[in-house]
Amino acid sequence: MSVSDTSKKQKSGALGENIKVIVQALLLALVIRTVLFQPFSIPSGSMMPTLLVGDYLFVSKFSYGYSKYSIPLSPDLFEGRIWAAEPERGDVAVFRYPPNPDLDYIKRVIGLPGDTVQMRDGILYINGDAVEREEVGTYQPEGQYDRGQPVPLYRETLPNGVSYNTLDLSSNSPGDNTQEFQVPEGHYFMMGDNRDNSADSRFEVGFVPLENFVGRANIIFFSMDAGTSPLELWKWPTNLRFDRLFQSAQQ
Repeated sequence: MSVSDTSKKQKSGALGENIKVIVQALLLALVIRTVLFQPFSIPSGSMMPTLLVGDYLFVSKFSYGYSKYSIPLSPDLFEGRIWAAEPERGDVAVFRYPPNPDLDYIKRVIGLPGDTVQMRDGILYINGDAVEREEVGTYQPEGQYDRGQPVPLYRETLPNGVSYNTLDLSSNSPGDNTQEFQVPEGHYFMMGDNRDNSADSRFEVGFVPLENFVGRANIIFFSMDAGTSPLELWKWPTNLRFDRLFQSAQQ
C-alpha cells in the first residue's frame, strides 16, 4: 500500500470517527431533551415578577410523566401520559396551548380537577374561599411593561402553602371579575402571576388537559435584559442579570 493510500485511509477513518461522535452527541442531546430537561425562554411578561422577558430556564420533563408533547414534533405515538404524575397547586409549568398545541405556554397551576375558581374584585377564590393575599410593596416593571411608576406587589398563598408574588397593574381589569369556573376531571386551571396582563384559563386558554403538560419549570440558567439577544456577547457585562442566574423558576 502506498503512502498516499495510507493517508487517504487515515483521513477516511478520522472523518468516520468524527461523524460517529457528532451523531452520538446529537442522540444524547435528543434523549436529554426528551426525557430529562428542555430549555425554554420567556417571551412575554405574563409571569412577572416571577419570570421576566429574557429569562432562560430548564423545564424538567419527568415531573409529570410523558405525553406525545414530550417528544419533538409531537408524533401520535400514544395517547395520554405514561408514568404520569399530577401537577401540584402552585407549580409553574409549561404546557401546550389547547386551541393550538403547536404553541408553548407557561403559567401557574391554580385550579385542580374538581375545583371551582373565580376572581372577585381582583381576589382569587378557590372552592369558594378567598386565597390569602398580602400587599408587600411595589414593583417596577422594565421594558415595554414600564408605565413610568411602580405597581402594587402582592404575596399570594395558596391553600397548600405555596406562596409567590403577583402584580396588580389595574384595579378594574377584565380578569378581576370572572364567572365561577368548574375545573373538569383531568384538566387544570392556569393563571399568570401578572394578573392583569396574562392570557390564561380565565380567557381563551381555557382548561388545560393533563396530556398537554410538557414539564415543570425548574431553574433559571441564563437571563438578559429584555430585548437583548444572548448572542450579543459584548452586552453581557451590562445586560446580564447576574442576580437571576440559578434561581428557582417557581417563586
